[in-house]
Amino acid sequence: MVRRAGLVAGWFILLWALTGCAPVATGTPEPAAPEVQGVLIDPTSEIGPISPYVFGSNYGPWVSLRPETLPLAEEMGIRHLRWPGGAWGDENTVTPLQVDQFVMLAQRLGAEPYIHVRFLNSSPEQAAELVRYANLEKGYAIRFWSIGNEPSLYEAMGKGWNAEEFAAAWRAFAEAMKAVDPTIQLLGPEIHQFTGTDDVDPKDSAGRDWLRTFLAANGDLVDIVTVHRYPFPNNVERTSAMPEELLADSPRWNQIVRNLREVVRNETGRDRPIGFTEFNSHWSNAAGGATTPDSFLSALWLGDVLARLIQERVDVANYFLLVSGMAQGHGALTPYAPRPAYYVYRLYRMFGEQQIAATSSEPWVNAVAARRKDGALTVMLINRKDEALVLPLHVEGTTGLEVEVYRFDNDHPAELVESGRLNFPAMIETPARSMTLLVMQEP
Repeated sequence: MVRRAGLVAGWFILLWALTGCAPVATGTPEPAAPEVQGVLIDPTSEIGPISPYVFGSNYGPWVSLRPETLPLAEEMGIRHLRWPGGAWGDENTVTPLQVDQFVMLAQRLGAEPYIHVRFLNSSPEQAAELVRYANLEKGYAIRFWSIGNEPSLYEAMGKGWNAEEFAAAWRAFAEAMKAVDPTIQLLGPEIHQFTGTDDVDPKDSAGRDWLRTFLAANGDLVDIVTVHRYPFPNNVERTSAMPEELLADSPRWNQIVRNLREVVRNETGRDRPIGFTEFNSHWSNAAGGATTPDSFLSALWLGDVLARLIQERVDVANYFLLVSGMAQGHGALTPYAPRPAYYVYRLYRMFGEQQIAATSSEPWVNAVAARRKDGALTVMLINRKDEALVLPLHVEGTTGLEVEVYRFDNDHPAELVESGRLNFPAMIETPARSMTLLVMQEP
């Protein structure tokens, strides 16, 4: 609820919460505790452009978009599409026809195509041939490529390849691919479960850190340093997270991003673009639970994670997965209908492109803001708490703006709930476990 003098009676605002060719984003400095209580937006303090590729996803030949869901995928605003992704891409050799179909889909969605070439039981020559077919013969000009999928699991799966062996082989693949097309951008190493903590980050059988070993060998050749993360299940029983566990995880992503940047600087001596090319709340693909990837709470987690990746100026982020079967939890879409994660992307599609300063004094409410190309000021608020919280909203340099309020919660699928004049400061009620997008501009 918005509470301010002169507000029309009965008017409610319920709030919920770069690219490889762009300059390297060095992250957002740790903000000082806000002097103003509540949410403070400073439109004059520009942080920088938001990479469109944080709104990415994964797709593969083992899934497909039906006529019922293709229009929904087009509405999501996916701007970076990883393919074939997952273990499938390391177990199968893609055909030219599959490549053609993938590129057609990416073009239809308005997404930059990104191909992961097979590493296991493959060769540098085969990888180079795929680049030749796509970029020279067909002229697709695909910029983003990676080699292998989660190589840090190869040893545990009985497929060989320790960290040193993979790093050396990766270089041979990379050099062969770049010899065909020097303009491609290489992402890697695509290891699993990075957090930046020594006791968690993957190591090979000799105790070598996978990411550090890779960067020591290939820091001069990799263009975007990419890892994967699925925080749950994190127990032997492989059970899904409790709601409190799940929603306590999303704030960790700010530090995880900073940890990744620190490792890159320490091992290569400079900043590099970074990304998370697979992420979701759970790796188990469970469905039908309170926090499984197909749930509303997992979508709320996703919305907050995306806000934090934007805050930290991450270059690439690919949600896993774009679409899946009804019995599988991964997938923003089922073959016939949207899941809650779909609405998170619909909401962010209305978000701005130029990040500006935003702070929240309430730990449960995350705030991120951006200016849109049409001049509108957009503010995303995510409330992870299981109760409503009332906060003052301040916007520097103005006493009032016209506002449209879009809400995503259990009752509102990323829809417009109110519009009108908002005078500052305004007391804003953020509903329990919700996301709200404010779109504000001068009349």
